[in-house]
Amino acid sequence: MLVSSALIGLREGLEAALVVSILVAFLVKTERGHALRWVWLGIGAAVVLSVAVGAILTYTTAQLSFEHQELLGGGLSIIAVAFVTVMIFWMRKAARTIAAELRGKMDEALDVGPLAVLLLSFLAVGREGLETAVFFYSTVQTAQQGTTQPLIGFAVGILVAVALAYLLYRGAVRFDLGKFFKITGVLLVFVAAGVLGYGLHDLQEAAFLPGLTTLAFDASNAIPETSWYGVLLKGIFNYSQQTTVLQAVAWVAYVAIVLPLFLRPTRKRAPAPAAASTKE
Repeated sequence: MLVSSALIGLREGLEAALVVSILVAFLVKTERGHALRWVWLGIGAAVVLSVAVGAILTYTTAQLSFEHQELLGGGLSIIAVAFVTVMIFWMRKAARTIAAELRGKMDEALDVGPLAVLLLSFLAVGREGLETAVFFYSTVQTAQQGTTQPLIGFAVGILVAVALAYLLYRGAVRFDLGKFFKITGVLLVFVAAGVLGYGLHDLQEAAFLPGLTTLAFDASNAIPETSWYGVLLKGIFNYSQQTTVLQAVAWVAYVAIVLPLFLRPTRKRAPAPAAASTKE
């Protein structure tokens, strides 16, 4: 749980931190620092909302019955998988243009007024925060009861992301963000596949889906979850020593479809044809 949580926290945290650094740098360079307080207010509101959603999902579901807990957990796990899938494809496409788009939106927001600046900052950071909150809840559900590994993992990942974004902003470090998002995207495909399998298992335990007793394999003796390698596999890929047929099929299908689509080369836009010369 620690590794996968740290990866998600790093990825989501770096996206949010980069958004913040782009907005702040734009305001500073254009000598419109008076609008920074509205940016920070929007960011603060987004963080508070994200933490509140994560806390509500994590700590209030204990009042539900076992079946309802499993139903909610399974549904939110599938939503989390949808979020992370959209996120990795969106960043793959937008990585090269996100800075220009954010600067353009901020320029428009400044023309409208302070509340528009606050709303832009809130929405830009809040999207990442809500995704993280849902994924945090799903990760907590898959972890052993009473463990703090998911919380520690998310905290470490987010802190590293903030530090990296600050160093990038100050020019202290430089690295290829495109390659970073590609590598973490591949890892997240496997993490999401594990979360999808676990979510379907929750729905099976809630009797919403059939096949709970139909196992694809039982590796309790070969790779027990209590062994160090079992813990490692569970922490990264949400490995389950007793995997149902539905879980196995969903895991394989998700990776087989999403990974090739994510790794396929992006088409570069052809340059616009030069205007025809008017000279004879």
